[in-house]
Amino acid sequence: MEIIIEAIQIAEAFNIKKFRAEFGTEAFSGSTSEVFYALNQSNRYLYVFDYGVVVFGNYDAIAKSEFVEYIKNYATTIVDLNLFEEYRIKLDENLSKALVKDDYVTVPNIDAAIVGIVMLNIGQSVALEYYEVLTGELISSSKHYIVELEKKGKLSISKTNLLKYIGKVLNVKNSIVDNLYILDDPNLVWDNEELNLLNRRLKLNFDINPRFKDLDYRLQIVENNLTLFTDVLNVRESTRLEWVIIILIVLEIIIALLFH
Repeated sequence: MEIIIEAIQIAEAFNIKKFRAEFGTEAFSGSTSEVFYALNQSNRYLYVFDYGVVVFGNYDAIAKSEFVEYIKNYATTIVDLNLFEEYRIKLDENLSKALVKDDYVTVPNIDAAIVGIVMLNIGQSVALEYYEVLTGELISSSKHYIVELEKKGKLSISKTNLLKYIGKVLNVKNSIVDNLYILDDPNLVWDNEELNLLNRRLKLNFDINPRFKDLDYRLQIVENNLTLFTDVLNVRESTRLEWVIIILIVLEIIIALLFH
């Protein structure tokens, strides 16, 4: 027996509360930020996270496509980056405990709770990849201005564009901070040593914690660059203001001389 797990970043965010109310299917587990379904009649599994990720278990291409179009009704800003991960759950009843590999996990038994833990971790991995892309873009764009500062000794970016850039950085940071809960242990592992061990091994396999710390480090670099850019622009604005004052004083002196 094998279950194919597929995780996709579809949007920046989902309205989980509205989706759960209108989906019309009883959830296996969930909260205000995520919901997990074990659709036993079709042997399918579905996990939806408010940070814009959907994880499918045993969905064929048609069913997947149909649900993606449906869930977009609850999305905020569709993400078109083709962020996708696949993982597999294999059954081996001769095992005494789960065996986690890079692209699959072998377990001695399969139930909804085990599938949910696997889907949770691959969903987190895709979400982290999305934030890695965003922070990578921020660092690349700031690097352009740093090179310009090094070569020309000045910045060509306008105050308006800098404010837009600052807004983009803050938006990414706030989105990551809002989703800090992805590092928390899910409710499914509470009081269950087997699930807790599986969850920890999967987190290690997907490098969940190190990748999250790396995101924080990247954002710190971007924030430091922003501070530098802001200081440079403030000096530029201050110099411009000083020249305006000097010119006004000179004009005032000229006018005074002409009329006296």
